[in-house]
Amino acid sequence: MDSHISFSTAKKFPRLMWIILFGDFITRGSFYMVWPFLAVILYQKFGLSATEVGLILTGAAGISVFIGFFGGALSDLLGRKKVMFASGIVYVLSFVLLAYVDFVLGYILVITLCSLSKAIWDPPTQALVSDILPDVQVRELALQTRYFVVNVGCAIGPIIGVYYGVTGQQSTFLLTAATFALWLVMLAFGMKYHGGIEEHTQKSPQKLSATLRVLFQDKLLQCLIVANIICLFVYAQMDSTLIQYLTRAEVPELMTLISSMILANALVIITCQFALLKMMGGLTLANRIQVGLVLLAISQLWMAFNPVAAFWGWIGAVIVMSIAEAILFPTMNVHIDRIAPAHLRGAYFGAASFYSIGYAFAPLGGGFILDWLGGPWVFALGSSLILLVMYLYSILETMPRPDFETSLVNEEKVQEN
Repeated sequence: MDSHISFSTAKKFPRLMWIILFGDFITRGSFYMVWPFLAVILYQKFGLSATEVGLILTGAAGISVFIGFFGGALSDLLGRKKVMFASGIVYVLSFVLLAYVDFVLGYILVITLCSLSKAIWDPPTQALVSDILPDVQVRELALQTRYFVVNVGCAIGPIIGVYYGVTGQQSTFLLTAATFALWLVMLAFGMKYHGGIEEHTQKSPQKLSATLRVLFQDKLLQCLIVANIICLFVYAQMDSTLIQYLTRAEVPELMTLISSMILANALVIITCQFALLKMMGGLTLANRIQVGLVLLAISQLWMAFNPVAAFWGWIGAVIVMSIAEAILFPTMNVHIDRIAPAHLRGAYFGAASFYSIGYAFAPLGGGFILDWLGGPWVFALGSSLILLVMYLYSILETMPRPDFETSLVNEEKVQEN
């Protein structure tokens, strides 16, 4: 299906959609002032090894993956608004605590709480975007735009942080908490203005057990999840293992390099995402992703062979990886939206949270490889894994799927009886 990008399409966004986009922008900006430096904080403050840091981050993210699925499924049953606001309040509180904790166990507990609440928040928020935008093309533009504004926030956040001297400081977590709290207030007004938001979200008559049966029968979804788990495992090495690799190698101007890589990543997304979408608008979603995977593999090989002190070499590798990201990640969101039946959107976006298993185990797996084999092997093995992902995408359309209409009718009959 072709992608149509125009201002006239964007004008079809309701006010609530613009509030979602603005909230994504301000919360991501404050988040990226400090979260990417969490591994550095743990290393410098407590002297933890790469494996220990990886274990903390992996444990928190790993638990949140499974909670995220149930958050999405519950939003189908209870409605998006209830699940979103409950998790959002916990998310704000967790960031307030993160600003004051000063011992290792405290970090572990609060990081886990933060990851859990964010995991519950994401699926119903993504499903809400689909619910309020019935037109497929408008919905794709909204999902692409949402990814775009997140990266604008990522670009501006570190710049503001460096300018005001708050990047990498623990107290910056308070700013993240404040921006998310502001977003919750705006969403409350936006949902009220939108009018009966739960009428727009299609609550599923299916029980959780019936939803699980449908997901178990959808082999295409399962193959997609496995492929994207591996893909995110490879990509996430940039967020944790690469930073630890550079830190332990005592690279000159480390903080400047980290901030520059984050900035380069975001700027590529900002300048290239919609141009790439337009260029590849005639390709299927699976083919777009194949192009992105090739570029991701190239970036991994570049990092594997880049001299550790070559500042601009790292920037170049990140640029190639960012082009791959601009193609891959927005398209993954659109892909799950396309394959999800309307009455199970929350469950399918929740199932997509299993992608994060790759992200969750990246710090541990990458940290282990870094400790035992060294940094170059992290990225050499990553490029090999991308070949497996490409194969899984090539067989995706051959996977069997359930009859969603039949399953819905059968469940309604069971409830009537």
